[in-house]
Amino acid sequence: MIELKFPDGSARQFEDGVTGRDVAASISKSLEKKALLVKLDGELRDLDRALEKGGTIEIVTREGPDALDTIRHDTAHVLAEAVQELFPGTQVTIGPNVEDGFYYDFARDEPFSLDDLATIEKRMKEIVDRDEKISREVWDRQEAIKHFRDIGEAYKAEIIESIPGDEPITVYRQGAWKDLCRGPHLPSTRHVGKAFKLTKLAGAYWRGDQANAQLQRIYGTAWASEADLEAYLKRIEEAEKRDHRKLGAAMDLFHFQEEGRGMIFWHPKGWTLYRTLQNYVRRCIEAEGYVEVQTPQVLDRSFWEKSGHWDKFHASMFVCETAEGEVLAVKPMNCPGHVQIFRHGQRSYRELPIRMAEFEGLHRYESSGSVMGLLRVRRMQQDDAHIFCTDDQIEAESKAFIDLLQQMYADLGVELHSVKLALRPDLRFGSEENWDIAEKKLENAALAAGITVEMLPGEGAFYGPKLEFHLRDAIGRTWQCGTLQLDYVLPERLDASYIGEDGQKHRPVMLHRAILGSLERFLGVLIEHHAGAFPLWLAPTQVVVATITSDADDYAAQVQAKLKKAGLRVETDLRNEKVGYKVREHSLAKAPVIAVVGRREAEEGKVALRRLGSDQQTVLTLDEAIAVLKAEARAPDQVRADAA
Repeated sequence: MIELKFPDGSARQFEDGVTGRDVAASISKSLEKKALLVKLDGELRDLDRALEKGGTIEIVTREGPDALDTIRHDTAHVLAEAVQELFPGTQVTIGPNVEDGFYYDFARDEPFSLDDLATIEKRMKEIVDRDEKISREVWDRQEAIKHFRDIGEAYKAEIIESIPGDEPITVYRQGAWKDLCRGPHLPSTRHVGKAFKLTKLAGAYWRGDQANAQLQRIYGTAWASEADLEAYLKRIEEAEKRDHRKLGAAMDLFHFQEEGRGMIFWHPKGWTLYRTLQNYVRRCIEAEGYVEVQTPQVLDRSFWEKSGHWDKFHASMFVCETAEGEVLAVKPMNCPGHVQIFRHGQRSYRELPIRMAEFEGLHRYESSGSVMGLLRVRRMQQDDAHIFCTDDQIEAESKAFIDLLQQMYADLGVELHSVKLALRPDLRFGSEENWDIAEKKLENAALAAGITVEMLPGEGAFYGPKLEFHLRDAIGRTWQCGTLQLDYVLPERLDASYIGEDGQKHRPVMLHRAILGSLERFLGVLIEHHAGAFPLWLAPTQVVVATITSDADDYAAQVQAKLKKAGLRVETDLRNEKVGYKVREHSLAKAPVIAVVGRREAEEGKVALRRLGSDQQTVLTLDEAIAVLKAEARAPDQVRADAA
């Protein structure tokens, strides 16, 4: 007999060999019909698999949050079955889940076309209608290798050979079709449903290695209901409209080219936007007692070895060798350099905390296939800072950082969605005691700020745990931008110390922190969040003065001069075009305010203000317009300072 405990706290005895389906049926027939999987002590398992032991059990239905990953994985299997039915001789490789969906990699000489996706989708729905039973089998390792080689599935045989010897080899049958897989899976293909869509094709190398054969990857998305699928497709459609690369071109902000892969060519308007954001960050952190520094772009390899970054990070560094035989690396992060500034001269506990910030450019190698617009680049700046403090100051400094982050996110119009605590990884430096302390202190700091954290086992940095701050944009996507990392390791490795109240040397604690993270990436997120329609204080061009007729040109120049003197970023449009055409063009470029002037406005000393997204206009005297726009163009931190 085994004992199973249920979510309501009750417990019952069951015969050995009982399955999840049996347990669901013992509760109610309706639950048995809805059951897809079971969760035993937190592990998802097939519904018809015998439970070898007792524990805490939960019946998983389609409506539950645990079902979606399995639905997506099963959809990938249905995709693979459909492809092999339609295109005999195609080999299947791997088909994991990804965010919002799945993919499957195929080995096939002839390339798939976009037209093939509709044909494959149709066959997938037929497989769902067949209601093919899905069942788990444990195979002998050598027999499994021989079987897959015999049927021409060389990639599957190679995967089996790489599986550790103490792991079972499990194969899932799906009707007459089968695939190597750990599982778990749904009871049959009917339960996959039809809320799926194949989305795109891509190339991929076997095991991600360019030296290996190139495969064909089919991406798809799958959801628990048709309504969820429809909502997702609408979100993707909206995201395509907001794509920062398209808006960046339309707004003349930046461009990319092959000679500077992963690097950004910022145009005047884009660089104005960049500096406006950077200056806002500077003002915010200066008000919180940060000092700004600058450290060298290039440092000797021995320095990075001492810090520990060479072993952990050198594959992402740009490295060069001088004629004198020096091996130098362009810095991918600022933290080791900041420790050198801290170490320069004797420090006292009375100086702590020291909050040290830097905006210098960082370079990290990203493969050419992974760079993507502003979101993944090779050259970046971060709103990077390091706080050197005592143990007793950790929680207060962490809470102050979280409070500042929440204020800045609110200023920028984005919402803090969730906070996750990344815990110790397998490969790490430092003692277990220090890891225990660091993890607990970060958790306590988040709680003190009124934030509940989600734990991420094994996701911490090699030198310490970190809080990850995820924001949500206007169309519901989440992005991880901010981070707070607690580090006992780097001060030890680089011999940083201060003189304590007892007159003895002590190691400082180092808090690595960023609110926006990479400014490039954050601007990509921000462009898409606002769909290019920035609030007036952030917009690269705040006002466009557009003439109705050429006899208002001189007055338009006067308007521009006075608006500029008031601190506004202003352009004029004196072209011999109809004013409606000008308004449409500048609206597409996301100019927040268009000041229309003609002969009457020139004679009366007025302007007609038209706001982005509105067909209405407000006629004001020039002085009134300047006062309104000047006040509106104050950044949120400046408004708070004015009110203080």
